[in-house]
Amino acid sequence: MGAPEDFETLARAERVPVDEADGRRRRGNRTRESIVQAAADLASAEGLEGVTIGRLAADLGISKSGLFAHFGSKEELQLATIDAARRRFVERVVKPSRSMPRGRARLEALMNDWLAYFRGNVFAGGCFYQRVKAEFDSRPNATVRKVLAEDARQFLGLLTREVRKAQEAGDLDPSIDPEQLAFELDALGAGAYAHFQLQQDPASFDRAATAVRTRLDSVAT
Repeated sequence: MGAPEDFETLARAERVPVDEADGRRRRGNRTRESIVQAAADLASAEGLEGVTIGRLAADLGISKSGLFAHFGSKEELQLATIDAARRRFVERVVKPSRSMPRGRARLEALMNDWLAYFRGNVFAGGCFYQRVKAEFDSRPNATVRKVLAEDARQFLGLLTREVRKAQEAGDLDPSIDPEQLAFELDALGAGAYAHFQLQQDPASFDRAATAVRTRLDSVAT
C-alpha cells in the first residue's frame, strides 16, 4: 500500500461513487465499501484486532470466502479499514471549513468540527483513530502503526498550516510558534475526547471549545 493521501488533498477531491462502474466491478466495489465501512465501525469499538473475516461475514450476512476474496490478508483488511475511516474523518472534520477564507475563523471552525465529530458518534464505537492508536502505539514495527502515525502527523500538520495562514491573514501574532500552538490545539481536542470517554460528560467538549477560543484570543492581533 502506498502512502495515504494527505487530508487536504482528500478534502478537495471529488470521489467517484462506487456504483458508477459497470456490472461485476460495480457490485464488487459496493461490497468492498460496505465491508470496510462496517469494519471501521467495529474497530472503533473493539479495535482493529477485533476486526476479523469471520466477524464481518457474520455481521454482514455474507460468506467468509466471498469476503476474503476482497482482501489478501488480515493486514490488508486493516489498512483498507484505516483508509475508510480516514475518508469519513476528512468528510466530517477537514472538508467543511475548506471553503472559508484563510484566517482564525477557519482554524476555529476546523477545531469546532473536530469536537463535533467527537460528540456526534461518527463511528459506532466512538473515535476510530483514538481507539486504534492506543491499540498500536506500542508496536513500533507494525505497518498499521506507521500508517496511523502518518495520519496523526497529517492532522497536526494541517493544524500547523492553518495557524500559519491565520498569521499571514493578520489574525494571529506572527511571532508565535505555529507548531507549538498546533500541538496545544491538538492536545485540547484529544484530551477532551479522553475525558468524555471515561466520564461520559458532554461538557468536556464545551470546555475544550472554550479553551480553544481562550488560547486563540491570547495570541490574536
